[in-house]
Amino acid sequence: MAESDRKELFTIGEIGKLFDINVRTLRFYDEAGLLKPERTDEVTGYRYYSTKQFERLNTIKYLRALDMPIDRIIRFFENKDTGTLMELLKEQQEETRLQQERLAKISRKLEKRICQLSDALESRMGEIRVVRIPRRPIAVLRRDIALEEDLEYPIRELERSSELKASMFLGKVGVSISGERLQRRQFTGFSRIFVLLEQEDGFTGEAEYLPEGEWAVIRYSGTHRNSGQYYEQLLGYAAEQGMECCGDSAEITLIDSGFTNDTEKYITELQIPVKKCAGRIL
Repeated sequence: MAESDRKELFTIGEIGKLFDINVRTLRFYDEAGLLKPERTDEVTGYRYYSTKQFERLNTIKYLRALDMPIDRIIRFFENKDTGTLMELLKEQQEETRLQQERLAKISRKLEKRICQLSDALESRMGEIRVVRIPRRPIAVLRRDIALEEDLEYPIRELERSSELKASMFLGKVGVSISGERLQRRQFTGFSRIFVLLEQEDGFTGEAEYLPEGEWAVIRYSGTHRNSGQYYEQLLGYAAEQGMECCGDSAEITLIDSGFTNDTEKYITELQIPVKKCAGRIL
């Protein structure tokens, strides 16, 4: 290679320093057909770039800064025109908007989960409260579930039947005992399993609802298999307050094996809908 030629050419290392681009990136651009060297030494394999390629490299850097994928940038250079550029920029703008929406949704889900987990960790075990809870959307699978049955299989059934994503289930799964069984003090099985739905879940099926109203609530350390004694406490408390159960329970795992391997840290919340007994004044 003549000395006069060398003065117009730059090694890959020199180009990397001039444009603050990693040498591996330049090699990738070469392999992808985005930026071929002006010359490649047949003996050494060294790549050399010319000043004529600086404008192309500046354009590549600009479009990559907009997170534009390589195939689109190649498409632009194959038909380098303002119309092509406008089309590509609009495509990238729309993808960026969709990505912003997706990230905002993730951020909201993270905020909710952090708040829910913090609330669960601050639980006062065994304390009974009567609270008003707004209507809550749920996806439901109705079937008898024995108390000793592992809930993982019914959860998968619910996932399939409702076309839910597995990622929606962490910390939001619940089971119910029917109001009739509660009144008969039968706590040996459940009549349905459900997952609490959030707006960010993107659920497109037909939701059902846990009704708005007064609920007697208690939290305890343990799983669904430990719930019987706590249902007794809730029903007893409601009777003392001149109230009675008026529907199916909601038994929700706040912390379980999805969160920790320590079974002593499991937390379950029992909720039963209550109303004032006829003829009683609270």
